[in-house]
Amino acid sequence: MSFEDIISNIDSFLWGWPLIILLFGTHIFMTIRTGFIQKYIFKAIKLSVTKDPDAEGDVSQFGALTTALSSTIGTGNIIGVGTAIACGGPGSVLWMWLTGIFGIATKYSETLIGVKYRVKSEDGSMIGGAMYALDRGLHAKWAGIIFAILAAVCAFGIGCMVQANAVAVQFTDQFKTPGFAVAAVLAVIVALVIIGGIKSITRVSEMLVPFMALFYILGCIIIMIMNRAYLGAAIVTIVQSAFQPKALGGGFIGSTVALACRYGFARGLFSNESGMGSAPLVASAAQTRNPKRQALVSMTGTFWDTVVICLMTGIVLVSTIIKNPSVTTDAATGDLIKNGGLLAKRAFATIPNHIGVIILLVGLITFSFSTILGWYYYGERCAVYLLGERIVIVYKILWVAGVFIGCLVELNTIWNIADILNGLMAIPNIIAVLLLSGVIAAETKKYKGEHLDDKDPTEIPTLKNAKKGVLL
Repeated sequence: MSFEDIISNIDSFLWGWPLIILLFGTHIFMTIRTGFIQKYIFKAIKLSVTKDPDAEGDVSQFGALTTALSSTIGTGNIIGVGTAIACGGPGSVLWMWLTGIFGIATKYSETLIGVKYRVKSEDGSMIGGAMYALDRGLHAKWAGIIFAILAAVCAFGIGCMVQANAVAVQFTDQFKTPGFAVAAVLAVIVALVIIGGIKSITRVSEMLVPFMALFYILGCIIIMIMNRAYLGAAIVTIVQSAFQPKALGGGFIGSTVALACRYGFARGLFSNESGMGSAPLVASAAQTRNPKRQALVSMTGTFWDTVVICLMTGIVLVSTIIKNPSVTTDAATGDLIKNGGLLAKRAFATIPNHIGVIILLVGLITFSFSTILGWYYYGERCAVYLLGERIVIVYKILWVAGVFIGCLVELNTIWNIADILNGLMAIPNIIAVLLLSGVIAAETKKYKGEHLDDKDPTEIPTLKNAKKGVLL
């Protein structure tokens, strides 16, 4: 067995039932522990666009949310949903949607402790995330170090090289642009954004994320209008297929309930990143008067990513398949398509005058580019925790180099390695969420109702050695 096969098998095992049970089980547990925090989702959406200028922090709550969304809303919302349907059947859409509903509670929980245990460096900038929750909340610095190492390393694969490669592939396929040219231009653009740090990344995210999300949603709405006669059948098929195997579109087989669960859960968990510990890294920099406010804002990210965008993609794909079953088969061989990207491309191609192809192309490129920016900040914060501020310039250089290289090489093995590290990140983060669930419940009750506007009386500690890193 080759090294690539070994890595692929480990990846398949990790993102199979073990991680599904860990993450989804945590989602359900924290939903109960927080008193079904999902019921405040519309209050949270309102808070996300409300400024909190008197609070301590480096960026606005909305800026922190859009930066987190820039990495969360990605190709998984398009290709990931297509892959789940192609491999697990239409029922996987329902299971994916449920990971979003229950995952809202975990995103809320991990953000709350990330903000609660954040610290200030000597220059006044905020630093927080799972490593500080583990370090200061559980006094388990070793676990914080493990999380930071996994995140700092896996960011280069899943958030940098793989995403850059996706951009290069789109330009090469659609416009025949040489890979070297795409690599050079993309590397320069990324460098110009990240050189300004979190404030520069946030400014770009605040402009890019709403545009790319609304542009893609508009494409989905157009297709659903075109498929309006099949929407009811699509929803019924999704629900029925989640609980029993069902043929879709005259030959596209939903396989088994187990496969529908596995692919739906895995792709949903991967897409919304609830439980990964990534979003709290940027949420900890937000201007917020207490941990619960920013936790509420951050949980809207899972709502938009999975409950809205992934669901819309699923309905678009399933209704298109019912309307035109031939989109699921290879015209030359007659084999069923297992490529989620190709399935999505065929669905959007049904919009006339190449408009759908353009929408999908813009969506994939902007989703990938925004992910590069969001994951840079995640990786940088973890590197700073480990090695101090001196590593920032080195990390920037390596990141830009990763973008350039990613545009030019095949990345199957790198993707799988990064996927494994990304999954492993969840373990120490989930440990922090579960062991600090009492703190999360107490903070949730503390700032209930009219007390949500109260300022946290606990002073954020200033660490003199925050810039030096825990390893040096």
